[in-house]
Amino acid sequence: MKNLKENAQQIVDEAAEGGLKYLVCASIPLGTTDEIKEAIDILNKSGEIAKKSGITLCYHNHIHEFEPVDGKLPYDMLLSQTSPDTLKLELDLGWATKAGVDPLELFKKNPGRFPLWHVKDITADKKEPTEVGSGIVDFKRIFADWKISGMQHFFVEQDGAPKPIENITTSFNYIKNSILA
Repeated sequence: MKNLKENAQQIVDEAAEGGLKYLVCASIPLGTTDEIKEAIDILNKSGEIAKKSGITLCYHNHIHEFEPVDGKLPYDMLLSQTSPDTLKLELDLGWATKAGVDPLELFKKNPGRFPLWHVKDITADKKEPTEVGSGIVDFKRIFADWKISGMQHFFVEQDGAPKPIENITTSFNYIKNSILA
């Protein structure tokens, strides 16, 4: 599998050839501080390459970016050790909420840095993803201040949806009728 560490230029060239505006990295090693620092270096270099091709490099979080490694949160390290000009974030609202992180606080501290969102909800017991609008994520509050984040696109996601068509329909209808109405 191609990766940004060994194939950044090729990946960016192929993305540019395909007309992509965004290129998203979905995971980095998070086991040690050294692994995180190396990943940040790779993201910085890859972000520069992408920027030269007119593509925005983004990083997509999961819950582990909000779990301390050597007393530091990997997500905080990503934000503080990368440039807003070369790395943006695709914030997964569900995983951030599950980790106890307020998306609006992230937006206020890092305005314009979150052009992509994963709109995912989490059950009240914080054990699993659920249909948008039936869990604990306060989407009305988050969407009300979307401009501060820089959001350009959002994607509805429900990991392991038991009834995918029904589940996405419920999520879509909630967004359409409660958020975008």
